[in-house]
Formats: sequence, C-alpha cells, structure tokens
Amino acid sequence: MASDFSAILPRVLIVSRRSLRKNKFVDFVGEYHLDLIVGYGAVPVIVPRVNGVHMLLDSFEPIHGVLLCEGEDIDPSLYEEEASTLPPEELEEIRRLHSSDTAIDKEKDTIELRLAKLCLERNIPYLGICRGSQVLNVACGGTLFQDIEKEVSKNCPEGQSVKHIDYDNYDGHRHVVKVVENTPLSHWFKDSLEEGKMEISVNSYHHQGVKKLAQRFVPMAFAPDGIIEGFYDPDAYNPEEGKFIMGLQFHPERMRWSDSDQFDYPGCPSAYQEFVKAVIAYQKKVNITTSEPKHLKLDQKMEKKRKTIIRSFSVARNIYTTGRDQMAPWKESELEAGAEFLESNTALSLQQENRLKQMGATVRNGGSYIERLKLNGEKEKMARTVMGKMSVEQLSDMMSFYHMMGQICSEVLERKLNDIVNDIAS
Repeated sequence: MASDFSAILPRVLIVSRRSLRKNKFVDFVGEYHLDLIVGYGAVPVIVPRVNGVHMLLDSFEPIHGVLLCEGEDIDPSLYEEEASTLPPEELEEIRRLHSSDTAIDKEKDTIELRLAKLCLERNIPYLGICRGSQVLNVACGGTLFQDIEKEVSKNCPEGQSVKHIDYDNYDGHRHVVKVVENTPLSHWFKDSLEEGKMEISVNSYHHQGVKKLAQRFVPMAFAPDGIIEGFYDPDAYNPEEGKFIMGLQFHPERMRWSDSDQFDYPGCPSAYQEFVKAVIAYQKKVNITTSEPKHLKLDQKMEKKRKTIIRSFSVARNIYTTGRDQMAPWKESELEAGAEFLESNTALSLQQENRLKQMGATVRNGGSYIERLKLNGEKEKMARTVMGKMSVEQLSDMMSFYHMMGQICSEVLERKLNDIVNDIAS
C-alpha cells in the first residue's frame, strides 16, 4: 500500500541546511515546513546539502514542486558584478554580528539556484521562504542588499527604520508590512486586514533583502523602510492549473502564538495550502502528457510499409540466430526494406547499430555504417576533450540546457506526429 501512495502523491523537493552538531555536520529541514506539505497532500523529498548533489538532481525526478527555505547568505558574486561598496570594517562587523548566516555555502547555492532555474524552465511550482525568496530573485537576475542595516536603515527617515532581525527576541519579534491589494497575499489575509490600512505584522529573521526585484515579479508586501517582503509572478500564478512561482521574505509557517501551534492569522498557512494545490495540479498535467501515447492510426499504404519493414527485420534476426541453411525459404530482396530504413534512420545508438549489423540487416550498406561509426567516435573523443576542460558549473549548466532541449524536442515531435496523423485522417 505504501508503494502505491508514493506513486500517487506528488513530490516536493526541499534542500536541507547544514549545521555543526557535536563536531559533525548535520543536515536538517524545519519540521513546520514538512508538517504543512504532508498535511495538504504532498510528499516532501529532502535533497541533502552534500558535495556533488547538484550533479545528481535528475535522480530526484519526478519533481512536482520545489520549496526552498532558510539558509546562509547567498554568495554575492552570483548577483553583484562589482565588489561590495561597504568598507572592510563594516563587512567584518556584519560577519561578526550575523556569524551563522554569513558563512557562504557555495554547494547549497549551486543546488538551489539549479532547482530554481529548473522550476522556471519547466513551470514547476516554486515557493521560496526567506532565503528561498532571495534565491528565486537572484535566479531571475535580481540583486540583494548585503546588509539592510548598513545599506538601508541608516538612510531611512525617522520612524521608517525597521529591525529585520532580533536575536534577543528571535521568534517573538514582529514588524509591520503593508500588503499590496489584489495580490495572493491580500486574498489570504483579507479577514485580518483593517479597511484602509492593509497591514499585518510578520516575523523577521534576515539581515539581507531584495535590492532590485527581477523584472518578471510583482511585489506583494513592503516593510516601512521599503524592503520587499513578498513577491510573485502573476503570469505563473494559478494554483488550480498547477502554476505557482512566489517568494516570501517572512516565515508564515512560524507565525504562531508563544508556546502554541495557533497561527497569528488564519491566512498564515495559505501559502503552503495554495502551493500544494498547484503541486497536485501540476502532477496531474505531467501525468497526462507523459502517459502512454496513443497508437498512430496509419493508412493502408503506411501500414503495408510497416509490415514489410517488420518482416525484413524478422528475416534478418532468423538469419543471425539459425543461419542461412536452417532458414525457411526467403528472398534477398526481403532484407532491402530493413536496410533502407536503417540507412535513413540516424537516431539509433551505437549498440543498436552494431547489433543490427550482426543480424544481417545492414549487410548491404555495411561499409557506409563503418565509416559513420568511425566519424562518430572521433566526434565523441573531441567532445570529451573539450568537456574535460570545463568547470563543474559549466557542465551542470550544459546538462540542464540539453535536458530542457530534449523536452522541447519531445513536445515538438509529438505535435508533428499528431499533425501527420490528422492530415492522413482528413
């Protein structure tokens, strides 16, 4: 029964955070995230933050949603073309004050940016909480303030400065945000918004924030100092249709009464509820498009040709397995259809081509195939040499690109085949 449910329920990938415990690194994910994902009907799949995992993300397929949450500061070189304008003494002060966040984790950056870009390429539902929202913005070309207090707060007019992290009142600290009307956030918290004020109080655990919001996104909430506290892509938001791309700087899953699981507002879990709704809808769409394709209906001429080719390969197989002398009567012309088919088909693997040659199906054109195999071997050797000089990041980007191109090719091929069948039918 358990295996049946694992095949039915959609999968949400969540990248763990690394922490030092008893002189050893431990990977963890906040339990509130997991509870909400499970509670709304999806399966959380934890992606461990260990070296090399960014090369293995294909192994976590199928991916129906991605939730990225807390973690260290993102490497500023990923979004700033120039070095920080902050003086060295201020950077050192920032590192000392926020020591748990300023230790850059490049492996986590690579894993999460790759997942964010995958979601954007394939329209996979994505929810970014805190750091996860910053990852989403950076993945789309946005930038970050490296320290809000140093870059924003000191320049704010009196009364507009906001404390975005309070280590002395870590979970209890709240600050006001103004919610933008007609956004998902305003709908989720509509019963808690005073008419004319559009304000709620949110928790805050960050010293960095969105500086330049990527062009595709629309803000959903602002702090009094102007820092964006939530944003989304309106063109990729429709949970019922499996669309959800959003970032929240605060942690709605942790906005609860002291020593209680009671949420501050009824709308706090809505981000997770709508995210999982989108994940479920996305899984249904994927299952429809990847289900067993319908057999193409061929006209009489094409069906006759198909049977001729099958007969050709059947004769060739029998020659290979039993020998010419043991065969029932056959004509050499019967091999021609198979040979012509192979000659026009360039999508076969080397193993397939070698096997078919042994069977006799390519006897008539063996010489040209040998030349082709030699040429392919030389190309492969050259490609290996070039790729051997590429960095891990470059190779990962290339693999992601060709994965995307493969999907596009499959979709276009299926559409063209359907067009052919429709033309034949008409």
